[in-house]
Amino acid sequence: MLDASTHPFDQLPNTPGVGYKAQHFSDLLESPGSVGWLEIHAENYMGAGGRPIAQLRHLAERFALSVHGVGLSIGGEGRLDPEHLQRLKHLVGWTKPASFSEHLAWSTHDSAFLNDLLPLPYTKDTLTRVADHIDEVQETVGRRMLLENPSSYLAFDESTYQETDFLREIAARTGCGLLLDVNNVFVSATNLDTDPISYIDAFPLDLVGEIHLAGHDEDHDDHGRPLLIDSHGREVAEPVWSLYEYAIQKGGARPSLIEWDNDVPDWPVLEAEAARAARVLETVA
Repeated sequence: MLDASTHPFDQLPNTPGVGYKAQHFSDLLESPGSVGWLEIHAENYMGAGGRPIAQLRHLAERFALSVHGVGLSIGGEGRLDPEHLQRLKHLVGWTKPASFSEHLAWSTHDSAFLNDLLPLPYTKDTLTRVADHIDEVQETVGRRMLLENPSSYLAFDESTYQETDFLREIAARTGCGLLLDVNNVFVSATNLDTDPISYIDAFPLDLVGEIHLAGHDEDHDDHGRPLLIDSHGREVAEPVWSLYEYAIQKGGARPSLIEWDNDVPDWPVLEAEAARAARVLETVA
C-alpha cells in the first residue's frame, strides 16, 4: 500500500482542462482561454519519438499534464502486462504529470486485448485483485494514481458492495485517490435506474483528485427503456452540468476535464465547454 500522506493529491490547478488533440496544438498555444491543463491518453504517447512526442514536450513546458491510462486492465483476472507497465513508467518519468489515472474496468483475457472498458462484479475477490494491481502500478511508477468510476450498462447479481463503497475500500487499502467522472455517474444511473444525486452523496468526495465531464449518446434498449452510451462525441448534456454543479458545491472545486474524443470539434466549441466549467468552479472559489 502506498503511504498517501507522502503523496498528496496531485498538483493540477483547480481550473478546467481538456483532452489534448493534435489539431488543437496551435490554438492551445495562441488562445487557451479558460484551459489550464491538458490530459493525454497514455497509450498514444508510448513511442520513442516523432512529431506527437515533440509537440507534447513543447506543451508540457506551458501546461500541467494529466496522464490517463486506458489499457492497464486494472480489473483483469490475469497479471498486469509488465512491458506495458514499463512503458507507462517511462512516460510518467519524462512527462512528470501532475496527475495519473486509470479506470475501474478490465480489457484483457488471456493474451487478447479487448478495445473496451468492461464492468466488474463488486465482490471481495474482485476487491483483492484490483487492490493488488493498483499496488503494483503505484510501486512501479512511483506515484499515487487516481481510479475512475465506470459507466455501467448492467449490474451483477453477485455484487456484494455498492460501487461507492467498493471505491472507498480500494482507496483505503491502496492509498490511491479517486477520479469522479460525473457523466459516468449520470449514464450509469439512467441505465440502471438509480439516483445520481444519491450516488454523489455516497461518493468519498474527499478522495477526489480530478473530475471528468463528457458527452453521451441517447438510445433505447430492447424493451424501450432509455439507454445512454458514454461516447465522448458531443457537448456535455444539461443534466450532467447540473450534477457537476451539485458535486462541486458539495465537495469543493476540483480540476475538471472536458473529454471530447470522437467527432472532435473546432477549438472555439471545445473551449466554450471549458469556459462553462470555469464558471461553475468560480462559484466555490
